[in-house]
Amino acid sequence: MAGGIDNVADILRVHSAERPEKVALVLGDRQLTWGELYERASRVAQGLLAEGVGNQDRIAFLDKNGVEHFELFYGAALLNAVCVDVNWRLAPPEVSYIVNDAQARVFVVGQEFVPVLDAIAGELTAKKILVIGGHPEFDAYEEWVAQQPAEDPLVAATPDDVAFQLYSSGTTGRPKGVMLTNDNFFGIIPTAEEMWELDSDAVSLVAMPLFHIGGSGWATAAMYNGVTSIIVRELDPAAVVRLIEQHRITHAFLVPAAIQFMLAVPGIDEADFSSLRIFVYGASPISETVLAQAIETFGCKFWQAYGLTETTGTVVNLPPEDHDPEGPNRHRLRSCGVPGPGVELRVVDVGTGEDAPTGEVGEIWLRTRQVMKGYWNLPDATAQAMVEGGWFRTGDAGYLDSDGYLYIHDRVKDMIVSGGENVYPAEVENALMQHPAIADVAVIGVPDDKWGETPKAMVVRAPGAEVTEQELIDFARERLAKYKCPT
Repeated sequence: MAGGIDNVADILRVHSAERPEKVALVLGDRQLTWGELYERASRVAQGLLAEGVGNQDRIAFLDKNGVEHFELFYGAALLNAVCVDVNWRLAPPEVSYIVNDAQARVFVVGQEFVPVLDAIAGELTAKKILVIGGHPEFDAYEEWVAQQPAEDPLVAATPDDVAFQLYSSGTTGRPKGVMLTNDNFFGIIPTAEEMWELDSDAVSLVAMPLFHIGGSGWATAAMYNGVTSIIVRELDPAAVVRLIEQHRITHAFLVPAAIQFMLAVPGIDEADFSSLRIFVYGASPISETVLAQAIETFGCKFWQAYGLTETTGTVVNLPPEDHDPEGPNRHRLRSCGVPGPGVELRVVDVGTGEDAPTGEVGEIWLRTRQVMKGYWNLPDATAQAMVEGGWFRTGDAGYLDSDGYLYIHDRVKDMIVSGGENVYPAEVENALMQHPAIADVAVIGVPDDKWGETPKAMVVRAPGAEVTEQELIDFARERLAKYKCPT
């Protein structure tokens, strides 16, 4: 365990002091040592300070995986401010809602997302907008960083201070800001280190989007141990296969759809995966066939992880010894495992509020140090989710077997999981109902070979209205992220 680290900012402070020359981040040809990352983050912190960002203020970031996420994430942490990574798959109105809802004082946008920025700039309440790679109207991020002094402001942080805010898809049609504290992170980080055998010699693959807890939580848990992180800007299965070999990657986290795409890469059987020690997967179900093939192909230990944004990531884990497709416990491959250290789990009969008998389906409740502080500015939603006794209601339905293994059965909230992304029918229905040709609509999830599930909309036309399927799909795409749109 890395000594002297008890908040997110200290990850950078300690490792830059202990291993300043070691490479911390690699993205293509670009790399930053721990010392360089600390210098960059310190400049970011001073720049934010000059823009009036103070204790626990929010800043927002919109871009694909990159070095800048880490500069901002840690730069904000050095100030005890809070970084909000926005899902870059969202449509412009959704981005605008999140940036304004978070009351972000500074908004940093990647060059690829300038069209999104241009569409919403007039609505944004952020005091300062910076664009990576420059913009005719807004300051260039690089120049802004270079102008700042490289001095850590050394602002102290408490365990209860928010370290990161991520937005989860809203069941009511609006995303909710999930407030994750330093203490939430440190509920999982030492566990992850022990379970996943992370040490300072590890080389971690950061391939999942950093606006998801699966991406950012995984990256943070690894960086706590002083590892080198290999960043994948956008998931290209063939590139990931090459990177594992090239950088001798030891630890990886991917969603099942990504694993399936990798297994289909030509020449996969000739690739060298001998460096791999641990492969973690989660966020959506995996078929036994894909899992068996992955275990054979990658030849390392596999862990399944079940968790939520609200639980700072993984809380239930299926260990490597339960990953034998031929063994006597092969039925456990369908489960998501057993509660991690410090995690209490109940399956509750929603009707009676009592624990459901073994093998019977109920709502999954969790009690752990990892459970969020609450939803940003939503006391009612927080009170609904976090009930008496410190229990968090996940909204997922499942059952426990006689050995204490958890099986996810369904979702209490009608959610569709498409390629590891959560889609709420209500949100899609609300968007489609704005079309004048629609009198009524219902959205359901249907099986999809590529993504696991995809949204399907059943529409009642308004009297006398004429409209094509494609028109309605295009209409949805103007208002919603593409993965949420009916196909």
